Amino acid sequence: MPWDFDSDRPIYLQLIEKIELMIFSGKYPPGAKLPSVRDIAKEAAVNPNTMQRALAKLEEDGLIITHRTSGRFITEDEKMIKKAKTRLAQEQTTEFFANMQKLGFDKTEVIAMVNQMLEKECKE
Repeated sequence: MPWDFDSDRPIYLQLIEKIELMIFSGKYPPGAKLPSVRDIAKEAAVNPNTMQRALAKLEEDGLIITHRTSGRFITEDEKMIKKAKTRLAQEQTTEFFANMQKLGFDKTEVIAMVNQMLEKECKE
């Protein structure tokens, strides 16, 4: 997954989102050891302090656990991961509906469009 960043949002927030996606997609499975702060910051081409801030927030949220002598790991608590994944999905769905409403569609129309797209995708 490339580390592309938008210039209109804080980098550390985008780092949090990207790492969450890596956890949710299985790139970093439950219990996996994360690379060191320096290594992951180098990979993302960001300042290690910025990466440290993002990882601290993920630890505060319970997705990452730090073991003093052995580094950072993804939580093995799959309920915690599912809860965070569901929260993100709900946020994106809310944003999607808000954007569609700005375009002048009501929820019934949006749901009909989504259903049509899913049917089309299933046929392909």
